[in-house]
Amino acid sequence: MKRSEILFGIARIPLDVLSALAALLLAYRLREANIDLLPRLQLLSQQSTLPPLEYYIESFVIPSVIAFVCIAAILRLYSLRTTLGPWKELWRTGLVAILWIALVMAWFFMVQRQLFFSRALLIQSTVLLAVFAMSGRTAIILLQRRFLKSGIGVRTVISAGSRGLPESVSKDLKRDVRYRFLGHSETFLAIQAMHEKSPIDLVLHTSANPDSGDTAELIDYCRSHQIGYAYVPPVFADVPHQLSIGNIGLVPVLKFEPTPLDGWGRVIKRCIDLVLGLLLFIVLLPLLIIIALLVLVTSGWPIFYISQRTGQYGKGTIPLLKFRSMCRDADQRKQELHAMSHRTDGPLFKIKDDPRVTPLGRFLRRYSLDELPQLLNVIVGQLSLVGPRPHLPSEVEKYALHHRRVFTVRPGITGLAQISGRSNLPFEEEVAYDMRYIEDWSLVLDFWILWRTFFVVLFGRGE
Repeated sequence: MKRSEILFGIARIPLDVLSALAALLLAYRLREANIDLLPRLQLLSQQSTLPPLEYYIESFVIPSVIAFVCIAAILRLYSLRTTLGPWKELWRTGLVAILWIALVMAWFFMVQRQLFFSRALLIQSTVLLAVFAMSGRTAIILLQRRFLKSGIGVRTVISAGSRGLPESVSKDLKRDVRYRFLGHSETFLAIQAMHEKSPIDLVLHTSANPDSGDTAELIDYCRSHQIGYAYVPPVFADVPHQLSIGNIGLVPVLKFEPTPLDGWGRVIKRCIDLVLGLLLFIVLLPLLIIIALLVLVTSGWPIFYISQRTGQYGKGTIPLLKFRSMCRDADQRKQELHAMSHRTDGPLFKIKDDPRVTPLGRFLRRYSLDELPQLLNVIVGQLSLVGPRPHLPSEVEKYALHHRRVFTVRPGITGLAQISGRSNLPFEEEVAYDMRYIEDWSLVLDFWILWRTFFVVLFGRGE
């Protein structure tokens, strides 16, 4: 471990103590003087419940500082090794302030069974505590970054093995100021020579083999010379977001799940789909009725077109609802028009200026209004608001094995591919966007896609 890491790790403790002391004492003085946090705006009434300063320090400030430091320690904010990025560290520091106020309220209301001295004092203390603690952390982070850029505390890393280091890992090592990447070596002798010339802190082994004498020799050398050793499993190189460490008995195992959209994420996503789907259906119901009447008047029955699409896990089909935008014999004419498809890069069938599309249908397709009935598919659980677009079984039959990974999650009305080019994307690029969504899923990503979809549809980009 680098000395600078130890120094900065230890320095965070007294800095947090000073930040907490300053915040709590300043909050007391502000409340004592009836000064609001907002300048020139008097919101507070005259205080009458403040305890004496000595009692406040003994009964509240000192226990609060200890509690704040303990919460920060539990959240691993005093790690002596620089493992967190700056934004993660600041976010966790803010979280400590939130947990601190929750603990204070629980102590006074559930244990002491009395009100806090002053609600305004508590609010001011929390705000100042978060601001001071995060400011102190920012100063530490900036100072430590300056040290690292000067070469102080940087870890020297080398990769070794018959396989090369994955490109993504190599790029991260070269970009991260915490590391100095010396490159890749295939021989044990070269590593020894490098270490004797300039001490190595970490060896990343790319081709470890428990039956190989070379692997055992490299591990023994690292252990004997206080060099960190890490194995980079090539089979997991492309799935870093789903990788986790578990145990079977006492034996550690590496495992990955196909998507982070599992467990509570799946439950929450379904609840959001149901609530938003119902809300959108109710709000858009007058528009749905108007479009249905226009389809009926301009091209007759049927109003809706039901397309059977492959559902989640690639098993069975779902009836995808659409307002009919083509002539009534569109399916029968599909085979004769197959040669006109402009999607020659994959299994999808798409024709520019499709002669089967009605004039009204062209307008509906331009603004994706023909897909509004799919809100019913969302409500009953066949679709999600956001997810890979479902395709026809005849198209899915032509998928390569890696294309079928898009069936990991429930298909959606819109998705990352749809806001990135809609039908103008090459098929492989569309699959790449879908896989990025599946592997990087989060609720924030879902809401961002929904927000972008509004503008994509509004300006009628693609069809």
